[in-house]
Amino acid sequence: MQTFLQRHGSEIKGVLSGFDRLRFLGTMRMLANVAGLRKFLGYKSVLLKDFTSWAKGLTEEIKTSTEQLAADAGRPVVYLPSSRESKEEKAREIAERDGVREGLVCVFKSVEPCYSMTVGPNAATKRLELRRQLVKCSHYYFYLRHPRFGPLNVRLQSWMPFNVHVCMNGRDWLARRLQAAGMSYEMRDNCFTQLGDVAEAQRLMDQQLRTDWAGALDRLLAEVHPAHSSAMFGEEHPCYYWSAQETEWATDVMFRSPEALAALFPGWKRHAITNFASQDVLRFLGRRPEIRRHRKSEIVSILQERPEGTCVKHRANGNGVKMYDKQAQVLRVETLVVNPHDMQVFRRKEGDQRGPKSWRPLRKSVADLHRRAEIRQKANERYLNSLAATDHPEPLGETVRDLCRPAKDRDGRRVRALQPLHAADMQLLQAVSNGKFALNGFRNRDLRSLLYSQAAATPEDAKRQAAKVTRQLRMLRAHGLIVKVVHTHRYQLTSRGRISLTAILAVQQASTKQLTQLPHCPEKIWQCGHFSRVVLA
Repeated sequence: MQTFLQRHGSEIKGVLSGFDRLRFLGTMRMLANVAGLRKFLGYKSVLLKDFTSWAKGLTEEIKTSTEQLAADAGRPVVYLPSSRESKEEKAREIAERDGVREGLVCVFKSVEPCYSMTVGPNAATKRLELRRQLVKCSHYYFYLRHPRFGPLNVRLQSWMPFNVHVCMNGRDWLARRLQAAGMSYEMRDNCFTQLGDVAEAQRLMDQQLRTDWAGALDRLLAEVHPAHSSAMFGEEHPCYYWSAQETEWATDVMFRSPEALAALFPGWKRHAITNFASQDVLRFLGRRPEIRRHRKSEIVSILQERPEGTCVKHRANGNGVKMYDKQAQVLRVETLVVNPHDMQVFRRKEGDQRGPKSWRPLRKSVADLHRRAEIRQKANERYLNSLAATDHPEPLGETVRDLCRPAKDRDGRRVRALQPLHAADMQLLQAVSNGKFALNGFRNRDLRSLLYSQAAATPEDAKRQAAKVTRQLRMLRAHGLIVKVVHTHRYQLTSRGRISLTAILAVQQASTKQLTQLPHCPEKIWQCGHFSRVVLA
């Protein structure tokens, strides 16, 4: 992000990074799968023929405790005939009507589909069996104005396995902390447009990462779900396992005036939707599937006009990144993580507290939430730096001048000059700038899969291909376009490489008409290898 801040620092008054929307899932893992529930029923001496009546009794306890909770707080329980109604808007209307500033606002009851446990006959074995299937049951939504977290809601499934969803917003949480500290701020929707002390606000935001999430969510659940205690399951009641189903990590760049952002945003928007979309899966997130623009699919790149601003949104493999000019004064880059399994965390094996640490797949558990935030912050920074490369002030000829000259590697050996518009070198540059490598970098084998249309037929061919790619990597390192990741066989683009490749690939895609319509006519054109270099006045 330093490249972006250096480029536009005079127009920026502050940057704030942290959680935006958070959605947690609480699951009693023993009850959420058939094998675990069967063992639990055996432990509680509940026969399968009695399961339905036993489960209905637990559901009735939830209903009774919920109605009692609302009555004690003097708040209404409202039945919603349609699950599509905006519960957040209705809760906001009730809070404003009744003047609720803190505590429970209301409870909504709605019948919605969910996965649950049922018992039915097995035609093959002629016995009853447990099944996990899609059914409909009542859900309770508790809307609160929490003294610590701000506005939030808790969704409780009233039938086995009694899953819980908690939705909150990190910006609302920060607003409560700023009020308690007596700091001035201006907040529009879920966005800060003015902060009295940006550094202190960021420090308070960072404290959210050190939260005991499991303990905090357990205490929150106890406030709205008192039935989850020995009253339901006895003294051996199962505990909830908390996972982060969706986490949005936003970096807000606050500009000094709407005019400053308005002058820059159209160029960023155009670059993001045309250059990032189809070739990079937006440079940061994912794999290499087909991308369809302007219509919904598993992987999309969409330009939308919203009331709060223009949004460029990209999604890949369930995760996404979006950029928009929020409230006309804030450039927000935000990443959403739904599927973290493509990422890694350095940890011990689950359940082995004394075992060795190693790089393992990132879990949805709140235990890995800190690492997830770290990865998402890096993604935001890469996105902003990529935007900075679009308006790089240096002439193209100066940017790529040294690339068109021979260089020397770290051992003093000579490497040839690059020929950026030659077909073979262009293919290499496109391969190393592929978006799926932005997060974890690339290896020799990764480039071979892109540079060679067919796999090697023999081990000798594979060895020759690997050797050639090794020489190409040495050339790119000598020119300062890539750097080796320490203690790995992976490489990543340098800042210089990102700027240079952005410029070269943009020129490749530009037409002669677009180049001749630039604001200044080229003063000098000369040949360097097979690449015509242009220096603009």
